[in-house]
Amino acid sequence: MKRGLLCAAVALLAASCSTAQPVTSVADQRAMLVGPQGPEGPAGPAGAPGSVGAKGAPGAIMAGPAGAEGPVGPAGAQGPAGPAGAAGAVVVGRAGVAGPAGPAGAQGVTGQPGAQGSSLTGPAGPVGPAGPAGAQGIAGQKGVQGPTLVGPAGAAGRRGAEGVQGVTGQAGAQGITTAGVAGATGRSGSAGAQGSVGGAGAQGPVGVIDRWTSFRDFEFEYDRADIQASDMSKVAEIAAYTKQNPSIQLGIDGSMDPRGTDPRNQELSDRRVEAVRSALIKAGVRASSIRAGAFGDTELRRDRRVEVLLMSTSDVSTRD
Repeated sequence: MKRGLLCAAVALLAASCSTAQPVTSVADQRAMLVGPQGPEGPAGPAGAPGSVGAKGAPGAIMAGPAGAEGPVGPAGAQGPAGPAGAAGAVVVGRAGVAGPAGPAGAQGVTGQPGAQGSSLTGPAGPVGPAGPAGAQGIAGQKGVQGPTLVGPAGAAGRRGAEGVQGVTGQAGAQGITTAGVAGATGRSGSAGAQGSVGGAGAQGPVGVIDRWTSFRDFEFEYDRADIQASDMSKVAEIAAYTKQNPSIQLGIDGSMDPRGTDPRNQELSDRRVEAVRSALIKAGVRASSIRAGAFGDTELRRDRRVEVLLMSTSDVSTRD
């Protein structure tokens, strides 16, 4: 390639000389000629490697089309047939219900007796001699039990005659009317969905809660003891209320419904109570203002439910 470039340069130089003024001396001509390229020198040392470039963006993942479905394999060899089961016993079906008797048909006309025919007894023939008894054959094997066949229901029996109408009895004396005992109160239904929070009212005077009063409740999933994400807002509401009312004592009741169908699991109930207590402390509620026990209404107890109740601190010792 270098020789080709050299020849091109010589040709270009010759062309330019043809348009210039003519050379007058051989020395000038030699001075304008370019000599052949010298031998190529040895390669220099390799330079230091450059820094590694940044990793390119990952390419898009494209799932290839599903391959063609392979042929269905040959069916396996047929297994041997099992022995036939024992034949069922013959069961006689129960008699069908007796149906009503149909109405009796009209009595037909009695026909006249026919004429007496003549009787003629022929003579008895002679009795032939008895043949010799044949040899007793071998008893055959018992045949296979035939399949059970339930016969059809029998025809409906004739309807019996209607009995004589009995004498109507006298009316009994009027009994004493007694009011029945009121039944037990039915079980309370499940609590309804939490309504939207209304606007904050005007600040009223500090009141006193003289008994354990339900405030919020937490629903847990089956066999789980972690608070659901939808109930975490209740933790913040309880913490904010106790911060505004430092005299409030909290009661956590995780009692299970004794009438429920789920097996009692006190260890799981205790872990749910502790989960609510830990979440309240983490939200800023003082641990000294939280108590655990059976404070709520027994009619409202339900499995997988933990209730948080309120009471003024001054009344806690006298209301437990």
